[in-house]
Order: sequence, then structure tokens, then C-alpha cells
Amino acid sequence: MRKLILRNTQSPGDIVMLTAAVRDLHAAHPGAYTTDVRTSAGALWDHNPHITPLDEHADGVESLEMQYPLVHRSNTTPYHFIHGFTAYLSEQLGVPISPTEFRGDIHLSDDERRWRSQVHDRIGSQVPFWIVTSGGKTDYTTKWWAAERYQAVVDHFRDRLLFVQVGESSHTHPPLRGVLDLVGQTDMRQLVRLVHHADGVLGAVSFPMHLAAAVEMRRGAPKNRPCVVVAGGREPPHWEAYPHHQFLHTIGALRCCDNGGCWKARVRALGDGSEKDDPKNRCVDVVGDLPHCMDLIRPEAVVAAVDLYLQGGSVRALTPTEAAAAQPLLTA
Repeated sequence: MRKLILRNTQSPGDIVMLTAAVRDLHAAHPGAYTTDVRTSAGALWDHNPHITPLDEHADGVESLEMQYPLVHRSNTTPYHFIHGFTAYLSEQLGVPISPTEFRGDIHLSDDERRWRSQVHDRIGSQVPFWIVTSGGKTDYTTKWWAAERYQAVVDHFRDRLLFVQVGESSHTHPPLRGVLDLVGQTDMRQLVRLVHHADGVLGAVSFPMHLAAAVEMRRGAPKNRPCVVVAGGREPPHWEAYPHHQFLHTIGALRCCDNGGCWKARVRALGDGSEKDDPKNRCVDVVGDLPHCMDLIRPEAVVAAVDLYLQGGSVRALTPTEAAAAQPLLTA
């Protein structure tokens, strides 16, 4: 039995994809490997049956820096992010590994399934809600949509859907009106549990988007969690999109993304010394404060995508009683 420590210090969304590679390694070769990890998002591995603590200094323990070079072919080959780490691990170990599920591998304990959500605790009862993120990290501002456009979506569904705004306090998250504000109030594991209780997720290509697919639904809910992604033209849809999400992209609509995603990092230079300020890493077609590809996605399109889940019956609207219970807690 080979003993492996897999390392990666990228963003939490990347780590969600790494959980899939570990799952698929054990599915392809049961009993052949003992695996441990050293990553930037340790809480995502809680309760994972494929993780066994290993001493990196012990005899026979191998360490492997995990990468996904497949991304460099994402504009021209038909692969999803779910293949990225798996293909690299297969190559490094010299064994075949194939994806077994179209999602990351996040596990909940029985206690976590029984715990009430933070929304339940604040309102005093279980009500349906959607998670929304209005910004993100400053390293990839090309992923951001305009806060006033998220606001238009929230306003459209007033008294019909409860939106819960989340995000790390150290990142940029423009405040929204009429939402339950949990920005900076969830650690990573609390966010996992919040997603478990959420009816849907709205935002950009992001960590919550990957959690929307990877975290199991609560008992009695549909098999897959609704998610509306405002994606624009930065990344090819087949690399990021999950089959049960509404992935709003503009690939092919603009010259700068007519052959796949542009993969640019920033709209404008931030002067923080990052290589992402380099002109080669900045958007080449800006409209106001948005990449042109994001500007093309209007609030009406996002409203229609959210409403599709309501019309189809996979989620339901708030009852008047539920809306009234939530109203005093919403941001003014």
C-alpha cells in the first residue's frame, strides 16, 4: 500500500476539486493507497473517509504537489475541472483514474446533518433561502458582476425568495439591501453547513458555486441544488459548469473570447504589486467598471434563470408567514 500526502495551497474552490481526485483514486484502486493532505482548506476534508493522518517524515510516505495542467487545454479540449487533478494524479502515479461523480466530495457528519442552519437560528424556523455572493477576491476582479445588478435580482424576488449574503470579511463584498447579512460570519465549515441547508446559490464562478454541487442536499430536497452562475467570458463553460446549474456565459459573443475563455485576472490595475496588474493579465474590453462580457449579462437574464427553478418546482417561494418572519432581519 502506497502512502501519499497530497499538497495544494490554492483557493478553496480548487480544493473542492482535489477532493474529487482523492475519491476517484480510491474508487479506481481500493485498498492500494493511504492518503493524507496538506491544503489551504483543511475544513473541507472533515469526515472524509479517504483521509488517514500520515507523518510526512515517516519511512515510505510520499509527498506530491498537486496541479491541474489540463486547464491550459481547456479552451480546445472537452474536459471539466473535475478531470484536472484526477488526470495529473493518474499521470504521476502511473495508474488509470477516471471521475466517478460530477461533483466534489464534501462529507457531513450525522451531527452536522441534524444541526439547524444559521438562518433557522436567526429567524426561529426553517425557511427556504438562497445564498448570494456579490464580490470576491481582488486577485480576479474579472469574475465580479455589478453589485447594483445583484441588487436588482434581489429586489425582483422581494418577499418571494430569501437571499443570504456570504463571503469572507477580508474580501470585497458590496453590501446588498433586503438580504440576511452573514458576510464574515461563517467559517469554512459553517459555510458548508449553510450550503447544505440552502435551496440555491447565486454568484460568480466561485467557491460557493463548487460547494453548490459538492455538498449533499438536506433530506427531502431535490437531488441537486439549483445554482445560477454569472460567468461571462473568462472561462469556457464546459470547464466550469455543472449539468444542473444555469451557467450564464458569453463565450463566442466577443472577439476576446471567441475561441474560449480569456482567463484574464483583473479589470484594472490595483497597484498592489501583483503580477495580475500586468497588462497581459488585464481585461482588454472594459465597459464602465465591468468586463464587456459581464456587462452583456443583464439582471433580467439572471432573474429568468432563478425563476426557471421556481417555475419548474425544484424550489418554492416563501409563504407570506415566512416572508414576514424574515423581514425584520433583512438589511435596510
